[in-house]
Amino acid sequence: MPYGEGWKKVRHHDYAAGETGRGPCVPSEFANDPRAGQWDGRRMSAGMIADYKRFVVTDGEGIRCSLYVSGCPFRCDDCFNSSIWDFQAGYEYGPELEDHIIDDLSQPWVQGITFLGGEPLLNTPILIPLAKRIREEFGHDKDIWSWTGYTWEELMRPGETPDKLELLGMIDVLVDGRYIKDRRDSLLQFRGSSNQRILDVPKSLEVREPVLWAKLHDQERFIPEIYGKDRAEGEGQES
Repeated sequence: MPYGEGWKKVRHHDYAAGETGRGPCVPSEFANDPRAGQWDGRRMSAGMIADYKRFVVTDGEGIRCSLYVSGCPFRCDDCFNSSIWDFQAGYEYGPELEDHIIDDLSQPWVQGITFLGGEPLLNTPILIPLAKRIREEFGHDKDIWSWTGYTWEELMRPGETPDKLELLGMIDVLVDGRYIKDRRDSLLQFRGSSNQRILDVPKSLEVREPVLWAKLHDQERFIPEIYGKDRAEGEGQES
């Protein structure tokens, strides 16, 4: 049965109750919390995407292409993309779009691609072949970013499905963790709530623990606040 608007009002569940060490803000009352392997993208994905955006600067470092896959069972409260929780939302991914993505990535000023959603790690039937083709065509000249509702610790649990780890092995930078509305912070770089992390995936896999992206740089205060202070100081000097 497709997940509709009613899911926004359904109580969230901790399906791994009693388990510890699942990463920041897990469990949470604001999102569903799965057991290891409970959600398998090889069965759940319907091969649908919600959107593809060319040449954006908001979804990671540099100029990028962004692919939004459909379907997400985390169902975080106040999710920005709740309209694509349904795995049937949007339109079917196919070879024509994939060729278009590869052509866009071939532009020398495009740094890479970002996978968003929805939940990318539950759409591995789409993203594993695409990531493999990107590596075949460009090697590591183009980087791959991904967002996920999973924490790094959850992905590393025994019993998690192997397709998630296969895709993870081709990702350069991962923004992990649910969106938690009471930890929302608009000053954060590339993420919505303070529990989320920007991780260097190759380094994290090498040392077997989460390693923060070296270029992490959050704002300390709003730019309008800075301008307001400067303006007030200027007006004081004139009087």
